[in-house]
Amino acid sequence: MLIKVCGMRQMANIGELCKLKPDYIGFIFYPKSPRYVGEILTPESTRLIPSEIKKTGVFVNESLKIILSEAKKYSLDAIQLHGVEGPDLCGQLKSEGYEILKAINPESIDVPQRLSAYETVCDFFLFDTPSVSHGGTGRKFNWDLLNQYAGNLPFFLSGGIGPDDAGEVLKLENKYLAGIDINSRFESAPALKNIDAIKLFIDGFINLKQ
Repeated sequence: MLIKVCGMRQMANIGELCKLKPDYIGFIFYPKSPRYVGEILTPESTRLIPSEIKKTGVFVNESLKIILSEAKKYSLDAIQLHGVEGPDLCGQLKSEGYEILKAINPESIDVPQRLSAYETVCDFFLFDTPSVSHGGTGRKFNWDLLNQYAGNLPFFLSGGIGPDDAGEVLKLENKYLAGIDINSRFESAPALKNIDAIKLFIDGFINLKQ
């Protein structure tokens, strides 16, 4: 199970998180988000991240030019598209060598034609609780919807996963569930993660799997 920790921006906090060796660290480039990287995240901060941790930029309805510019500036490995971006943009970014995560409204999981066009141009779907803020709600959606998933692309589960949810995640029986994305419920303030809480969660996750 892959672990993605999203909504980071402070260098010291990022350094502490790296010690836990998550698989992905997410940085939000959406100006309306309370976790927007702004001028706080520096290119130097992302360059110090170990190469085995994938640096992921989260964008919402942004242009190809800006995404590519920010991806180069911050040495990103993966792009998460969290708006209404179409398959063409996903394909253009993937052709540039980036891993692509596409956020999908879980209420459309059972509409194969809604998802199929993305399967050849994305690496993962990310099912997240729908909101006008495009993520970071701290609320879960109905995980029973995952039983209706008929696609062929692995996916991340996001939306309101908290410190006590490791056991519930592991109960989900879906062969395409590849990872989880944690964010707001592990914060002491927006974009400031409680590293001890994340460590306990990861440790509990590992122990429950054994």
